[in-house]
Amino acid sequence: MRRILIDHIDIRVRDLGVSRKFYQAALAPLGIGVVTDRPDEVDFGVDSLDDFGIHSGGAPSSGVHVAFLARSRQEVDDFYLAAIQAGAVSDAPPGLHPEYSAGYYAAFVLDPDGNVVEAVCMGA
Repeated sequence: MRRILIDHIDIRVRDLGVSRKFYQAALAPLGIGVVTDRPDEVDFGVDSLDDFGIHSGGAPSSGVHVAFLARSRQEVDDFYLAAIQAGAVSDAPPGLHPEYSAGYYAAFVLDPDGNVVEAVCMGA
């Protein structure tokens, strides 16, 4: 079993409402939902754990690349479609990326602040 290295990550966003709608739609196909919803912060995760958070206030984070693990290639495809429908800009459509590793299947989009958001499935 792969060891988890990061407990959680938080980024700052320009418009919390816009980013909340985007992430809620894009992450739903991965089984990731809102676990905390406050006026200045929204946290996403599974099993009530806040793995990923977005916050208002201060300069928005830039140059961030966050990859969410998908359970299947279909989830990667569904993530990509949901993200595009939620207004994301495509950075790379779903497909194999052998330059990273054998069986690396991923899709990449840009969030409302231009950060790279990825869904990835390892293996067949």
